[in-house]
Amino acid sequence: MKAAMVEFFWNNTELLVFVHVLSAVVWVGGMIAMRFAAHYSFQELEGEQRLKRTAQALGNLFKIVAPFIIILILTAVLMAVGWGFRAAAVDASGNVIDEVAFHVYQLVHTKEAIWMVMAMNYGYMVWRLFKANKALAINDLSMAKKMLGMIGKYLVPLNITLGLIAIYLGVVLRYSHA
Repeated sequence: MKAAMVEFFWNNTELLVFVHVLSAVVWVGGMIAMRFAAHYSFQELEGEQRLKRTAQALGNLFKIVAPFIIILILTAVLMAVGWGFRAAAVDASGNVIDEVAFHVYQLVHTKEAIWMVMAMNYGYMVWRLFKANKALAINDLSMAKKMLGMIGKYLVPLNITLGLIAIYLGVVLRYSHA
């Protein structure tokens, strides 16, 4: 299986890296657009209309980014295996064989952990949006506002910050090996 993954990676390196970067751009860029463009235009709307438009826009964003999140994770695994970060850093027993390569290997895991935290945060945002939509359906505006408010105020900015860090680490990793 690993050999097939490595072969697939090397036969499609440019495409896989492009799709990986594109997925990160769509996910993080979509959140940036939502938070810093759409958010402010929603502020001009009143009460229920604002909540409904916000929920609709978030729902659209979440549907758009969902496949890109999956693609991002899959391409990350293919790149990590294909570029052989682990093989360059540790032997079969897990002993460090090269300190610099081990540091790079740790960065790979850090980046993977960031994307996984972002994916979990995304899942939490989807859950909160689901609860907000249920509240809107029964005209419970205070509950809808509570569910949506946390998304815009804390959860999206958290993912934007983590995403930018992960993108930076991706650049570092790309230039860490020949």
